[in-house]
Amino acid sequence: MKNDIPKNLQSILNRIEIACENAGRSRKEVRLLLATKTVSAENIKMALAAGETLIGENKIQEIKEKYEDLKSVRHEQHFIGHLQTNKVKELLRYDVACIQSLDRLRLAKKLQNRLEYENKTIDAYLQFNTSYEESKFGMNPENAVNFALDVQQFNRINIKGLMTIGLFSAEDEKVRKCFKLLKNIQTQLLDKGISAHELSMGMSSDLEVAIQEGATIVRVGTAIFGKREHPDSYYWNETN
Repeated sequence: MKNDIPKNLQSILNRIEIACENAGRSRKEVRLLLATKTVSAENIKMALAAGETLIGENKIQEIKEKYEDLKSVRHEQHFIGHLQTNKVKELLRYDVACIQSLDRLRLAKKLQNRLEYENKTIDAYLQFNTSYEESKFGMNPENAVNFALDVQQFNRINIKGLMTIGLFSAEDEKVRKCFKLLKNIQTQLLDKGISAHELSMGMSSDLEVAIQEGATIVRVGTAIFGKREHPDSYYWNETN
């Protein structure tokens, strides 16, 4: 129920604060991204009214449907779903500040060309498939350095960080391996002079582990807005 949103939000903020404390990190190092797939504009505005500003959508169609309702409310919109090359033009219409799911060179080229045409730039996170699951999108971690160096050549795309979707498992140590791998990739890229300082990893079920392993953004939806019709794994294995 929407009346639960402020209470649920506070519960997540408390979890983040405790996780930062336990990991010996400053609370200021970790941002909460509201994962708003299937969430109504009305319910999103309730969370924004409570002081949150960062939201993320998986589907361009949902960004489009909620755009008019949300544009008067201060917020930062990230795109966190799989992006098809033929949807780049449409996505750039809707004030998206960052694409967290840049996972292949062909998409980067298409994005660069469109941004040149529109005389724009955009922030991006490189997405890696750290769980090596066929159902997940993301660049193979073994290609991380070459991929990042290739993307860095595109002057309209600002690499800000890395993103992964951890293994959907109740076993923390299996999930932790995914987050440790992303952190290792970050170290490699920073050594190459690529400014991938942000790590977007961790969701409702595993944000504590993600924060322990260096997350700077955790993406939470279900624990704030309530259960969706399908489990998270359904929404992350998708096309637009």
